[in-house]
Amino acid sequence: MPSVTTSKLEIAYEDSGPQDGPVVLLLHGWPDDASSWNTVAARLNGEGFRTLVPTLRGFGATRFIRADTPRTGSIGALAVDAIEFCDALGIETLFVAGHDWGASIAEALAIGWPERVVRLAMLSSAPRLGGLKTPPFWHAQLQWYHWFMATKRGEEAVRNDPHGFAHIHWVNWAPPGWFSEETFLEVAKSFSNPDWVDVTLHSYRSRWGEAELDPETAWLDEKVRATETLTLPSLYIQGQADGVNPPEATKSVPSKFSGPFESITLPGVGHFPQREAPEAVAQLLSRHFGAT
Repeated sequence: MPSVTTSKLEIAYEDSGPQDGPVVLLLHGWPDDASSWNTVAARLNGEGFRTLVPTLRGFGATRFIRADTPRTGSIGALAVDAIEFCDALGIETLFVAGHDWGASIAEALAIGWPERVVRLAMLSSAPRLGGLKTPPFWHAQLQWYHWFMATKRGEEAVRNDPHGFAHIHWVNWAPPGWFSEETFLEVAKSFSNPDWVDVTLHSYRSRWGEAELDPETAWLDEKVRATETLTLPSLYIQGQADGVNPPEATKSVPSKFSGPFESITLPGVGHFPQREAPEAVAQLLSRHFGAT
C-alpha cells in the first residue's frame, strides 16, 4: 500500500479507479480495516469514481510519526487525520462514505469542512449530532463493550487478547455464517498495530466522558455536539439484523437531516453492510454520489 505523511501519521491507503474521476473517500470502522471496502470500491471504480481508502490511526500499516504523540482515538482527531490525508493528496472536494467509526468521521468532516464534502453516506452508526445521549438499558446491553473498556479489568482483558475481543463483535453483530474465519484472521492482522488498543480504548472512553478528548481537536467534537442537523444530501444505510445498532436504535436518524435525505434498511444484513451486501451498497452509493 502507498502512504502519505501528515502532521502526526504515516497513513497507508488504497487509491483506485480513474485518477480524473470524482473522488469518493471510503472510511472503515471498528473492528475492521480498509479491506472492508474492496468490493464496493471496485464497483465504484467501474462507474467512473476514484476511491481513496485510508487506514485509520492505530490500524494496519498506518503509524504515528513520533513516539510522544498521544494515542488518542476521539472522532475529532480521526476526522482531522482524514482532512490532512486529503490535503496531502491535493483533494479539494469529495464524496464521503463511512462505516461505524467511519460514519462518525464522515459526519465530522461534513460539519468541519462543509465546503469540501459534497455528499455524505453513513453506514450502521447513527449521527452524533447534538451530542450522544445515554442509551436505554436494552441498547446499553448491546453496547456492553463500551462500558467494559471503561474499567481497568476490561482494559487488561483487551490488552491480553485484542483479536479475541474483536472476534466476538464479528460474531455478535451480524447473522451467523456471514464471515469466514480466514477472512477474520486476515483482517485481524490490522489489530496487531502497536497502537490499536490505546486508540480503541481512548475512542470509547472519550465519547462517554471517561477520558478527555484529544485537546488539539476537541473543537471539532464540540462542533458536532453543537450542530443539530445537516443540510447536505445524505444517505443512511442500515442492516435490518444489525446486532449492536438495530433499527429500533436509529429511529431518530431522519430528524438529524434537514436537506435531501434517504434511509435504506437492508433485510437480513447485520452491522457490516459493505462486507455482507457489497453489491447493494455499491449500487446505493453510486446512485447517491452520481446524482446531480
